[in-house]
Amino acid sequence: MNRKEQQRDMVLNRMESRELTAAQAVSEAVRERVVALAAGPYDGASHTHLSELLAEREGLFLSRSTVRRVLLQAGIKTPRHRRAPKHRRRRERYPQEGMMLQVDVSRHDWLQGRGPWLTLIGGIDDATGVVPYGCFREQKDSYGYMLLLQGVIQRKGIPPTLYSDRHSIFTVSRSQYETLQEQLAGQTPQTQVSRALNELGVRLVLAHSPQAKGRIERLYKTGC
Repeated sequence: MNRKEQQRDMVLNRMESRELTAAQAVSEAVRERVVALAAGPYDGASHTHLSELLAEREGLFLSRSTVRRVLLQAGIKTPRHRRAPKHRRRRERYPQEGMMLQVDVSRHDWLQGRGPWLTLIGGIDDATGVVPYGCFREQKDSYGYMLLLQGVIQRKGIPPTLYSDRHSIFTVSRSQYETLQEQLAGQTPQTQVSRALNELGVRLVLAHSPQAKGRIERLYKTGC
């Protein structure tokens, strides 16, 4: 074995040791939950995709390597085949008014040349298509969404579910996670808006694409 191969093996051994330590640091309850999800609703997902699903849908922020190690220790190997792509179909509307509020913004020349461009921050009821409230701001910002929530709650009450895009106003990107300990503990960093929603008991659902928010996109007739 030459020197380069020895160095490579040393690096790989150190990486494996760190992965093992990280996996062991995950609580037994979290490990069991990851294994159950991997063998159940997320069966067939690769380690990378699974780590993303755990973060986005389950609030479990674990690195790909930690997920891999947990599953390998449980005897679950990564799938060797890709699933056939699923046909996209339009999501059914919620059955009752007030159950879900879709929110988005549209930056446009709303004053038709008589003033500056403005950003409309609005919401639409998923079941009925009714717009309960909207407000104009210079830019898309957290305060504007707070005003929107206030207006909706005053007129219609607290919506159980809010459907939004994946803007940093609503979610913290992985690159902003502060510590490995937070990831291993499953702690989800929150923005001002997501914290307010949590305190109100509103479930935040993040769209995976602009097309997923079709109803409010069609209302604005723009993807701005």
